[in-house]
Amino acid sequence: MTLFWENIFVETAARYSVVVLCLIVSLAIFEIVTSYKNWEEIKKGNFSVAMATGGKIFGIANIFRYSIEHNDTIIESITWGAFGFLLLLMGYFIFEFLTPTYKIDKEIADDNRAVGFISMIISVGLSFVIGASIG
Repeated sequence: MTLFWENIFVETAARYSVVVLCLIVSLAIFEIVTSYKNWEEIKKGNFSVAMATGGKIFGIANIFRYSIEHNDTIIESITWGAFGFLLLLMGYFIFEFLTPTYKIDKEIADDNRAVGFISMIISVGLSFVIGASIG
């Protein structure tokens, strides 16, 4: 049975499955903290929400990429990935805090593409910084 779990295909499928599950949980948490409904807005064609959500998906996946690369076990990868997600979530709140003249969520919900783009770039950029720190 040990050979089964050490098979690279089985390990890849296991890590993939775990990351997809973690991604779903992470997106559900982002859905709770944003004032708009991501998937409803995307369905309506709100490109700003699509960019912000895409940046979050990329950011989370990129953090898990680093956590898989630098950790031997799935549990370590999940732990570092979850910690990285919390840092990414903090980055979201910091972005909102640093723009007191307007509300990020409202601007994105109103399809302000400049704000949606900056939100996407912040998520992507922070994911590289977070990922580089994972040990």
